[in-house]
Amino acid sequence: MAKSATPADLQIKPRDLHIDREAPTPRWWLNGDPFGTAVMNALSLTFPDGERFFIQSVKRFAKDTPANLAADIRAFTVQEGAHTREHMAFNAITARAGYETAEIEAYVTARLDLARARPAIAQLAATMALEHFTAAFAHRLLADPDLLKGSPHDLARLWRWHSIEEIEHKGVAYDVFLHATRDLSPLKRWRLRRWAMFLTTLLFTRTVRETTLMLLKQDGIVGWKARWGLFRWLWLKPGLYRRMLGDYVAFYKPDFHPWQVDDRDLIADAEAGLAQPA
Repeated sequence: MAKSATPADLQIKPRDLHIDREAPTPRWWLNGDPFGTAVMNALSLTFPDGERFFIQSVKRFAKDTPANLAADIRAFTVQEGAHTREHMAFNAITARAGYETAEIEAYVTARLDLARARPAIAQLAATMALEHFTAAFAHRLLADPDLLKGSPHDLARLWRWHSIEEIEHKGVAYDVFLHATRDLSPLKRWRLRRWAMFLTTLLFTRTVRETTLMLLKQDGIVGWKARWGLFRWLWLKPGLYRRMLGDYVAFYKPDFHPWQVDDRDLIADAEAGLAQPA
């Protein structure tokens, strides 16, 4: 197996957070912004089926992994299972706000079914790439508090809790991939990793775009106004994708590993915030 850069003292610690299922929530809960709200709602709608896909993809290769990695896989599975549960609750809040979500969830499932039709190693590679997206997103949410400015306390706690655990387990799928491809040359492994990220980028960005536009349409925001507003929010102000770009590009380096950036300091600060009352 290629050498992992995961810190030896890393602890992947499931935290059992539950959001208030009945709290009244504004339709545009993210600071009154329809575009930011739509992006975050769209992301959440991808999570339940997406995280089940991640768990299945990683567990297929768990059988002969070293003891420390096997323990990390178990903790990863528990964390992702809790994320699925809470984002299902969040998605119910989105539906209660008046959005029709069934079509969006069906679209996400159809996209993931394309990935499920691929060989097991390709599914693992896609999971590794998507986990890098979620870790880069999580880093930005914790490092840039303005991204959640104006959110209801409970929903901000949900996103920060999810971000904490995405950072904490960001190396698991990558390390499982290293183990699963241990018989490949470094060059072949790098080529497979780059190709997986390229294809996953096309899948992920199109899914975010199309599902966000579906939600915006339900607010009467369509055509150039919807597309420009989405582009502006993702790339200009606040510029979520722009802020993630450096982390994204780093993945293509031959010697990349998620833990080359040790951002556990963000976890400590965010955990303190989770305990604060509304």
